[in-house]
Amino acid sequence: MLKRIGIIVGSVREKSYSKSLAKAISSFFPETVELTTIRIDDLPLFNPDLDQDVTLRPASYDRFRREVKVQDALIVISPEYNRTIPAALKNAIEVGSRPMTDIAFNGKPTLVITQSAGSMGGFGANHHIRQALVFLNVIAMPQPEVYLPEIHHLIDKEGTILKADTETFLKMVVKNFLGFATRMVS
Repeated sequence: MLKRIGIIVGSVREKSYSKSLAKAISSFFPETVELTTIRIDDLPLFNPDLDQDVTLRPASYDRFRREVKVQDALIVISPEYNRTIPAALKNAIEVGSRPMTDIAFNGKPTLVITQSAGSMGGFGANHHIRQALVFLNVIAMPQPEVYLPEIHHLIDKEGTILKADTETFLKMVVKNFLGFATRMVS
């Protein structure tokens, strides 16, 4: 049964469109599903040396790994920076990928949503996220792929969806993801 979904927002900006989008879609989930935003802004750059000695390992590494592990499924919402993913998101993926014998992301059904101010809608970032996650045994929902172009025309900074067809599309995405993730965890 699907009870817990973690949301990882790839942007660390306080008023990012990705955070606004996470807020907007939260209302599309049933009350029986607990949504948790998993912080990535406090993760120091991944350094394998820090994992070799427990006294050196940042507490945020352990916190992030623990919070990812307890989720039944994940949603990654990210902007596209320079045709790829933000450094903070890539760093979080690296932190969650260790230790290799106990990968935090292992087997998690995941929805990837990307957005951009431009017309490509985060296409490059979406595929880079998927490429990184497949190695970690993440089961990314194959369809629909979600790229939201010119995000500033679709949602405002407070999380209000500005276009009815965007809201309809995102509700369909959430419904499909709930079905997909439920099948994967059953």
